[in-house]
Amino acid sequence: MITTVIERKWHTTAEVAQMLGYGLSKTKMLVLTGKIRSIKDGRNRRILPRWVDEYIERLVREAEMEWSA
Repeated sequence: MITTVIERKWHTTAEVAQMLGYGLSKTKMLVLTGKIRSIKDGRNRRILPRWVDEYIERLVREAEMEWSA
């Protein structure tokens, strides 16, 4: 028997909030301000996994710049 695993192509705002350990309102604010990129799919917002990674990488770069200053 072969088991097929379907990888998610995008996440909801609530899923991203849970992944980051943030509250839903904070995550929605990050999306609305463009700090986390998203697309509108009907009435919903969708976030690609790479956009979550970009947000985290940007936070790390900013923190590293602060530490080196």
